[in-house]
Amino acid sequence: MTSPTSAATSAAGTARRLGPLLGPLRRTVLRRSRDLAALPDLPEAQVELLRVLAGQGAQSPSGLADRLRLARPTVSNLLRTLSAAGLVDRSPGAGRAVQVSATDHARELLARYDAASARTLEQALDRLDAADRTALATALPTLERLLDALGDD
Repeated sequence: MTSPTSAATSAAGTARRLGPLLGPLRRTVLRRSRDLAALPDLPEAQVELLRVLAGQGAQSPSGLADRLRLARPTVSNLLRTLSAAGLVDRSPGAGRAVQVSATDHARELLARYDAASARTLEQALDRLDAADRTALATALPTLERLLDALGDD
């Protein structure tokens, strides 16, 4: 017979509880951070693409598609929208290839988002008791390892 504690910490039990929390948690932090810092309503996919460009420098659209595990037409559509908004620059690469990079404006928006996100999370964490804050802090290395185990390095 399985004890309630071992069932709660089993991989299957944890997965069933964690999976449904990830999307709503991510979307809520993004929405509240946007509101707090009066940021534009950029979809999560655009923010993720800008993060890659800001962190890793100019890349080809096909390289971005591979890195983000998105279809190339999807990346093309994202880049078209971001370019129209002044958030990415296109420049010639080797041969007929194009390289895209985040603009200074995009980097500034990401910095504002990160600051607002930190404030949003800090305010929410302040509403939790000390034991919950400690549990979350203790879980952070495990969440980082989970991300690595999922292969999204």
